[in-house]
Amino acid sequence: MLSKIILSNFKSFKNKTEIDFKKTNYKFLADTNVSPNGILKGCMFVGANASGKSNIIIAIKLLLDLLFKEREINSRLYLCLFSEENKFSIGYHFLFDKREIRYLISNDPVRKILCETLYLDDKLLLERIGTNAKSYINKGKEIIYDENDLSKDTLFLRTLYFNTKFVGNDILKEWFEFLQNSVYINAFEKRVISYGKEDVGLINYLKSNGTESINEFFNKYKFNQNINYSNEDKNYKIKITTVNDEEKMIFFKRKGVDAPIPFMEESLGNRTLLNILPAFLSLTSRKGMLIVDEFSSGFHNELEELLIRYFMKSSKGSQIFFVSHSTNLLSTSIMRPDQIYSVNFNGSEGSWVKRFSDEQPRMAQNIEKMYLSGVFEGLPGYDEN
Repeated sequence: MLSKIILSNFKSFKNKTEIDFKKTNYKFLADTNVSPNGILKGCMFVGANASGKSNIIIAIKLLLDLLFKEREINSRLYLCLFSEENKFSIGYHFLFDKREIRYLISNDPVRKILCETLYLDDKLLLERIGTNAKSYINKGKEIIYDENDLSKDTLFLRTLYFNTKFVGNDILKEWFEFLQNSVYINAFEKRVISYGKEDVGLINYLKSNGTESINEFFNKYKFNQNINYSNEDKNYKIKITTVNDEEKMIFFKRKGVDAPIPFMEESLGNRTLLNILPAFLSLTSRKGMLIVDEFSSGFHNELEELLIRYFMKSSKGSQIFFVSHSTNLLSTSIMRPDQIYSVNFNGSEGSWVKRFSDEQPRMAQNIEKMYLSGVFEGLPGYDEN
């Protein structure tokens, strides 16, 4: 599980910024929101528009993209624009079976030098500077690589994984399985990216799994609706069919409404829910990360609360990292203070974060009101006068 991320000169984060996902001393919600290894099951990022919240999400997503999607890194997209430094770095810390994995990427696009280091506990497993690298993954034996083996813009870790599958190192294999199980969602754009073999995009999920698990979720939480995925649906008045018999459509079936409702005729909130629900169902049954930007797009407050509570209670080894403007989620009945960061922007100094737990709020306190009153920072700086 992801235990920490460290950003330096990355997008709006000019200064070194550590974001910790390990639990603090809070006792409440320990059974639901904290994994047995002490790592939190997720984190929420709040703050004003353009404060840098999504840049944290992008930093987590970037690792997945470079390992499993895009081969080459366009470094200039990630450099802080208002810094004199020409190099950015991201450090990722993970914990599996009490073993710590530390992976650092740094990139200098001007000098075209990509660097990587990988540690398992305190043991160096991989070191790369530019087009020269060393690996110690195979039983600690040093293997040297040069420009014939490395691409200057492709992660060496990616190359090693696809060439060796980390045979003989169960911890690294577990780490990569966790990463490949991860899913990125941009709820506003209705974009879902799966990084492994199981595609949790709505249509592909329905083709592979049918509607059973989604309808079970609806029934369990008394949504008073189900879905049908077929090439035809009808009632006593109308019949709706697809143009091609081999194609299927999604129909909503609401309790008390004797008519099929085609997917595109449903509300924005219901369509958004259905688009992201396969990822929630999938990630609560396996280990990985669910990364959600603009989580609050089109949802009623209570629906957001339901989804976060569901994930925290159901997850057995997964984490959710999400950006939201819905302050109703700032409740000690839903999230612990150590699971919430406000993100702030300070001109030429860039973005910085404040963890709610730093102010040591008590369980009985209303952290939503505390946030809106400025205790945790992260508020817009507008002036109506």
